[in-house]
Amino acid sequence: MEWADSDPLGPGWPDELAGVNADLAQLVAAAADLCRKPLRHGVVLTSRPDDPDCSLELEVRNAQGERLPEHDLELEIFRSGSETSARLHLTLAWRLDDSLPMLWQGNHPVWMDAMGLRCERPADGAPLEALARRLRALLDADF
Repeated sequence: MEWADSDPLGPGWPDELAGVNADLAQLVAAAADLCRKPLRHGVVLTSRPDDPDCSLELEVRNAQGERLPEHDLELEIFRSGSETSARLHLTLAWRLDDSLPMLWQGNHPVWMDAMGLRCERPADGAPLEALARRLRALLDADF
């Protein structure tokens, strides 16, 4: 598990929490590697331990190990709804370009522009939809 440099809680987290976060990071990285081939992904936890939502950054490299920050993503995983019927939702957004649309994945994918209005899926959006569906299926029972 990599830690965000700006998060002072990183190395001081309890071992059991770090283990859970490492498992989540591995799961997210493996799913991203599968859905966004040939890109390779590292995962950095950016949310705090007491945050009800989970925020991650997916750092991208090519097959030769060179960083490709223009392909980096922000992932937020959260529950929405009442306690008895809360469902897992997530958002995926390009980290360095706010002008690109963001994907909200609940029961179905919804692309939104910078104003929060629904828009068409971008040309390179299909792999992100596949990643969102895969993560939601993998995490829904455990999150």
